[in-house]
Amino acid sequence: MTFSAREREAMRLICDTFAPGDGAGVPAASQCGAVDLTLEVAAANPRAPELRQLKGLLRIWDTRGFALALTGRPQRFSQRGQAGRERFLLSLSDSNLAQKRALFAALKSAALLPYYLRGGGPLWEPMGYSGPLGVRADAPPRTLTTHRATGATTLDCDVVVVGSGAGGGTAAAVLAGAGLDVVVLEAGDHHDENDFDGSEESGFLNLYALAPQATAEGQINLLAGRGLGGGTVVNYTTSFRTPDHVRQEWADLGAKQFVTEEYDAALDAVCARLGVNTDHDRAAPRDAILERGALALGWESAAMPRNVIGCDQGIECGRCGMGCRLGAKQSVTKTWLEDAAAAGARLYTGVTARTVTQANGRATGVEGVTAEGHPVTVRARAVVAAAGAIQTPALLHRSGLTNPNVGAHLRLHPATAVWGLMSERVDPWVGAMQSRYVNKLTNLDGKGYGVLYETAPITPGLGTGFIGWRGSTAFRRRMIELRDSLGIAVILRDRDSVGTVRTKRDGEPVVRYKLSDGDSEHLVQGLVGAARIAEAAGASRITTTHHQTVSYEPGARGDLTSFEADVRAAGTAPGRMTLAALHIMGSARMGDSSATSAIDPDGQTWDLRDLYVADGSCFPTASGVNPMISIESIAYMTATRLATRLA
Repeated sequence: MTFSAREREAMRLICDTFAPGDGAGVPAASQCGAVDLTLEVAAANPRAPELRQLKGLLRIWDTRGFALALTGRPQRFSQRGQAGRERFLLSLSDSNLAQKRALFAALKSAALLPYYLRGGGPLWEPMGYSGPLGVRADAPPRTLTTHRATGATTLDCDVVVVGSGAGGGTAAAVLAGAGLDVVVLEAGDHHDENDFDGSEESGFLNLYALAPQATAEGQINLLAGRGLGGGTVVNYTTSFRTPDHVRQEWADLGAKQFVTEEYDAALDAVCARLGVNTDHDRAAPRDAILERGALALGWESAAMPRNVIGCDQGIECGRCGMGCRLGAKQSVTKTWLEDAAAAGARLYTGVTARTVTQANGRATGVEGVTAEGHPVTVRARAVVAAAGAIQTPALLHRSGLTNPNVGAHLRLHPATAVWGLMSERVDPWVGAMQSRYVNKLTNLDGKGYGVLYETAPITPGLGTGFIGWRGSTAFRRRMIELRDSLGIAVILRDRDSVGTVRTKRDGEPVVRYKLSDGDSEHLVQGLVGAARIAEAAGASRITTTHHQTVSYEPGARGDLTSFEADVRAAGTAPGRMTLAALHIMGSARMGDSSATSAIDPDGQTWDLRDLYVADGSCFPTASGVNPMISIESIAYMTATRLATRLA
């Protein structure tokens, strides 16, 4: 779908207001191709209604009526100077209406992320960011063979696996290794060291899902991997085993095997295959500062278990969220999918599964479509749905499953950051992805719910999402300060928030999620705890991700008490602060009753025999830690049971 000249001009006005340049070498958004990239990303959205909504907004953006409705003044956006246009945008950010705040957040992301992806040296050099590294000249030849359907295609197999990420890749390897004929369907493409260039632009466009990008209320941004290997290709290599108290909680909800040797064996097998170790934990500058602050408070800091072999823990590692150029990250493409292919599994990319076929109450295969529109039919004895906790329930809904627990009980780890401005260089895009964590506040309620502290490599584009915009000049200054800033990730284990994945008439999923009062309280306590760490580490200014600035300067302006009061006053409602979820779970949860769960302890749906789920959807509750190892272990266990049954 193309944009009209009027729509393009409205987007140019918006982007150039967020990023006007300085007339002295720093380009405006429209001068570096950022507006074109914004529209390119928008046009690639597979959700046609959202694209039509954007086009409608752009058509009325520069009208007197729209200005009057939003600001109470009929002056068109284009007739205002830069200061007036900034006030226009800030009136949305500061509105009491959640819809206006959500609109501001969406426009900010649409304008500033592409700007810092495309802006190049004039933006990056003052930050000390060197930009993309380029594809390695010595990249190894591709060893994993994949297939694409170039026309109408029909395949026969024992098991068809939908999705090739942590769950699907693991399940495929176990099933194929048991001698079963396996077909894997992946909607995305295959990328490896021959493609990875360390560029945020190519990384975001090729390796991350373009939709849905946020919950319907606009409270949580959603980030999920896309392509062969799914999120394991871009995740931060953090390899926590499922905590014992979480395993017990899951067993109490009906899946008794989580506290047995069966699950112990699955965890052991996964960690062994991924090479999980603590030998690649040289502290990045940001992790060293996190640890320094925690130890000064008397809090423990521990080395992060990681699934890497030969990681450089430096410049390369800091770009690993865009794909590991070294091949050190032991993603499922480097491990389980290699095993699956070696055992005869056929891997098809560019195929979106639309429905599970069925007969006589049993799953009989999958019908899908390629990106080019070619129909793909796979006939199988069993189906494993492993498309992730958003797309798996959508697939089940499109296939006619009516169990009310399908798409219910969505769990997230809402995450935000506290920034500490340091007197030393941090270069947050350098060093091991995550090499330290602090778990002091993971049990705020006595039941295992609270927050986990980590850091993450913050490249410029990613950084735009977690820095508040109070005007173009102030924002540019904050971005330059990234080089000297510690970002403490505050990762909440949600306890009682309500989330759902529902499917619209066109079959596309809609994610709804509202942070509960209890979880909001835990998040506030987490923000205050992060501020304590930053202050103890020597930060001169401490700031949250709220759109209205919440900050203090230890010893100079405010203190922890005033900071907490300001955080509580600003709140956590939609559009008040940046919250993102990289861990999406629980929307087809496992249990021992169809009244409370979507799948049984074997991973089979209650509605349809021979249809299994093996991804983060299975989680009865949130894992409380980065979920990769838990997903792969559940998939390993479920696939082992299925293989035994089919054999």
